[in-house]
Amino acid sequence: MTTTITESGNQVIALFSGRLDTSSAIPTAEAVKPLLEAENKEIILDCSQLEYISSSGLRIFLSIRKEATAHGSKVIVRNINADIRQVFVMTGFISLFEIE
Repeated sequence: MTTTITESGNQVIALFSGRLDTSSAIPTAEAVKPLLEAENKEIILDCSQLEYISSSGLRIFLSIRKEATAHGSKVIVRNINADIRQVFVMTGFISLFEIE
């Protein structure tokens, strides 16, 4: 699992690649720390290369959303595959995030 963060203008983009499961959750949580401090930004969670997400990964997404809201930022989840979309629907996350 790798997480690449880039910034472009008012956007901060996190590209997730691989499987976001229990074993990768701790390093991923560390990697996304810059997102938690972004103020008045549009935070893009690019899941085009994300193969799988577990409850640990969902917790990370939820913490990003919580901190973003507190800092006046907006979170958009992009490019989720059908399996991850199904997880978002089953857990109610589909209504918590703007999905593109």
